[in-house]
This record gives sequence, C-alpha cells and structure tokens, in this order.
Amino acid sequence: MRFARTGAPGAERPIVSGSDGRWRDLTPLTDTIDLELISSAERLDVDALPVVEPGRFGPPLGRIGKIICIGLNYADHARETGATPPEEPIVFLKTADTVVGPDDEVLIPRGSKKTDWEVELAVVIGTTARYLDSVEQARACIAGYAISNDVSEREFQLERGGQWDKGKNCETFNPLGPWILSADEVADPQDLGLRLWVNGELRQDGTTADMIFGVDHLVWYLSQFMVLRPGDLINTGTPAGVAMGSATADYLKADDVVELEIDGLGRQRQHFRQA
Repeated sequence: MRFARTGAPGAERPIVSGSDGRWRDLTPLTDTIDLELISSAERLDVDALPVVEPGRFGPPLGRIGKIICIGLNYADHARETGATPPEEPIVFLKTADTVVGPDDEVLIPRGSKKTDWEVELAVVIGTTARYLDSVEQARACIAGYAISNDVSEREFQLERGGQWDKGKNCETFNPLGPWILSADEVADPQDLGLRLWVNGELRQDGTTADMIFGVDHLVWYLSQFMVLRPGDLINTGTPAGVAMGSATADYLKADDVVELEIDGLGRQRQHFRQA
C-alpha cells in the first residue's frame, strides 16, 4: 500500500492507496501517518474508506525523528568522486526541519556556488531497532520506503572545515515522498532503479544493487551505535551522476528544475530558487 499526506503545508491529512490505485481518506482512523498502521498494512480495509482526490503532496511522514544519512554508499559514485570505497558506512545526520514535500520549492542558500542533487532510497523505520543481533533481523524493523533528494552544498560540505553538516542541513534540503510504499510491497530493496533529471537532462540512472552496504546491513549496523525508533529515516546514499563527480555538469542555480524517481515509489519535481 501507498501512504501519503495531502494538503497545504502544515494542514496535510493522511491518505492511503491500495490495489485499485485510488487514494482514500485515512482521517477516520488517524490524524497522521501511523507507523504501526503501515507495518500492518495488509490488515487495513482500504475499500471501507472514502475516496479522495489528492492535491499537493506533503512529506509522507508528519512526525519525523532522526534522519540518518549514508555517504559514498554506491560503488559508481565513489569512483566518480575519486574516493576509496569505505570499509564501514559513512554516517552523518540531517535535521528533520530540512524536509519538504516532493514537489515543493527548494532554496539555494545565500553564498552557494555548489548546490548539488542526490536521488536516494529512504528507509522508514517502523519498530525499534536496538543492538540487533544479526542482519537478518533488520527487515522486520522497516515500515516502508520512499524517495529522498539529499540536496547538498558541496563547498559548505567539503571546503569550509568541520564535518559535512553545514552542507547538508540548509532549509528545504530534503524533499521527501510523494508516498511511503509499505515494506511488504518491495520484494527486494536491492533491485530498484533510481533516476534523476536536471532541466530535462538525465543525470543519474542507477540501481540499488550497486549499494556497497545494503539496506538490511545499514539497519543492523546503525542499531549498534544508536537506537532506531519508529519515524526515523535512513537516506541510503546516491548513485553516480551528481554534479560533484562530473567535469561538465553545472551545479544548480535559480530556476533550475530537478525531477527524480525510484521504481514503485513515485516521482518528485522541484523548482529551485535563490534564498
């Protein structure tokens, strides 16, 4: 099933779509997207809910906990940036207030020269993961999957000292959605195509099969260092094709349009403007 939120910013209501593809109002059951509801999606009687016509899609989660991001997690992306593939996952955090809807405007920070794009598979945690004993236990902790654009400012990230946080946490730097696809609908999270276009030109065309550390491994690994709780997100890394890895691609500027998609998870479209 697909779970989403529709409406004006700050006034979104939860909706759900089942096998017939029609969106239905979830407000008779919940006022937000309930992680337990997603995790038990197969027991939800969608046909009993009223049909609605969605407008703007907001972020599919109303209450996001941590956003844990994984750097250099695709072999082809490591090669294009000249980096050595990591022996363990590279971990950094992004704040929840960077999240906007999938088609919302994205702001290029003041003073930015190197605002970049990153299509990523986002993993939505549905149950607590704490010191998991094995990778095999990880899948049961996942509620679903969504598209994330891990927008980055490379000069802030890499040339201004300190850690990566300055280049990752600018406002609007994490478009999310349009929906969460429940985990039971994704047979293999390591078999999904990811694509991204800038002004209509295909820039990224990859597959999650190219991840260095797979989804289940990441959930297990992170649980050794922090408690993963319902509503946490994991941005799992991006394939090759970012501006930073290209000798010819321009970084983003005002009036650019970025579109991105992942198999089964929908499509995003963002217009960029100057902050």
